[in-house]
Amino acid sequence: MGTRWSAAIVAPPPGVAAAIEGVLAEVIAQMSHWEPASQLSRINAAAPGGWHGIAPEFVQVMAVALDIAARSDGAFDPAMGALVDLWGFGPPGPRGHVPEAREIDAARVTVGLGAIELDAPLLRLRRTRAARLDLSGIAKGYAVDAVAARLRAMGCTDFLVEIGGELAGAGIQPDGQPWWVDVEAPPGMALAPLRIALHDVAVATSGDYRRASVAGSHSIDPRTGRPIAHGTASVTVIHADCCHADAWASALTVLEPDAAKALAEREGLAVQLVARGNGEWLSSALRAMLN
Repeated sequence: MGTRWSAAIVAPPPGVAAAIEGVLAEVIAQMSHWEPASQLSRINAAAPGGWHGIAPEFVQVMAVALDIAARSDGAFDPAMGALVDLWGFGPPGPRGHVPEAREIDAARVTVGLGAIELDAPLLRLRRTRAARLDLSGIAKGYAVDAVAARLRAMGCTDFLVEIGGELAGAGIQPDGQPWWVDVEAPPGMALAPLRIALHDVAVATSGDYRRASVAGSHSIDPRTGRPIAHGTASVTVIHADCCHADAWASALTVLEPDAAKALAEREGLAVQLVARGNGEWLSSALRAMLN
């Protein structure tokens, strides 16, 4: 997935590192757009229109992705791989120039709501047009959940799992303290520290400062086909599971700040949104958690 993982585990059982590696290998084999042999890459390489059988875990992630795509009116889009590639953030690698308008328009035709049909009971999906699946806005979060589930199955009750900045915690540390996590402020912005106790919850952050192309932010708005330019510097979401936290953080980053705030309140999400020039905003659900 192009990033690192770590896990702090109280009294880890034998073989736990190999078990974690096995979980991550399964996620990559199913959902990585960087791995040419993955289920996702094989679907992208096939002609659109046909049904493809996918693993139950893949179905689970696609169900969440399509639900959040609908709830965010397309701000989150698991079918936006063509746009991600066009702006230099996909497997083809970086680009040295800004895409031309005709290239953006051609890629936009492939994305959007309705580009993917999921038949969950029969464990299959199909692309209704030449869309390229890209689950980079949700797969890391799901992988955190999958590792946490494997640890619980191995009898672990107290641990902190992290993949590329997305985290989930359970139980407590050996000294009786919870797993404290500090949310980093975007560079150049002075904010009061936000410290979260990850006790059976997960947290994910999307920020415009983490990766960039010749055009700026790596957060591409699938509705316009262009990087965001509305001033949102970072969005952090706390959720019961990291799969939802990851996807919601991606969606809310794409939306303009006022729309993101309204959606977070409507969905009851615990959110910190940091906008350049406007400082920090905390949703009602997050303020209630901090009280």
